[in-house]
Amino acid sequence: MGHDDLYAKPGHLIRRCQQIAVSIFMDECRGLGLTPVQYAVLSVLKAKPDIDQATLAALAALDRSTIGELVARLAERGLINRQPDPRDRRSKVLRATPRALQLLERVEPRVQRAQERILAPLAPADRRIFMRLLGKLVQAETARRPGR
Repeated sequence: MGHDDLYAKPGHLIRRCQQIAVSIFMDECRGLGLTPVQYAVLSVLKAKPDIDQATLAALAALDRSTIGELVARLAERGLINRQPDPRDRRSKVLRATPRALQLLERVEPRVQRAQERILAPLAPADRRIFMRLLGKLVQAETARRPGR
C-alpha cells in the first residue's frame, strides 16, 4: 500500500481532519486549560443543566467510561457540580458552575475562530456542502447505532 492509497481512504482523511481540528482548537484556546471534549461537555451542560451522566454522555457523543473520568476531573476543577437528583436520590444530576459558564463565555470567540480556521481552505459554497455531508455521515451512524 502506497502513500497515495492511504490518502484515498475516507477513514484516514477523517482522522487527519480530526487531528487538525483539535490542533486548531488547542491553538486558539491556549492558556484556558480546555480541550475540545471538555468544551463539548460544558456546552451541553450549559444548554441542559441538571441532567444525569448517561444523558450527558449521549448528548456529547461520549462513552460512559470517558464521561465518568471527565466529569470527575471537571468537578475537581470546580467546573461541574454533582447534586443528588431530587426525583431519585441514588442518582446525581450535573450542572455547569458559574465558573464554567464564565469560562465558556471567554472561550466562545476563540472557538468561533477555530471553526473559521478549520473551514478556511474551502470556498463558502463548499463549506456549506462539507458541513451538510458531515452531518449526513454523523446522522447515518447515529441512526444505525443509537446511543453513540
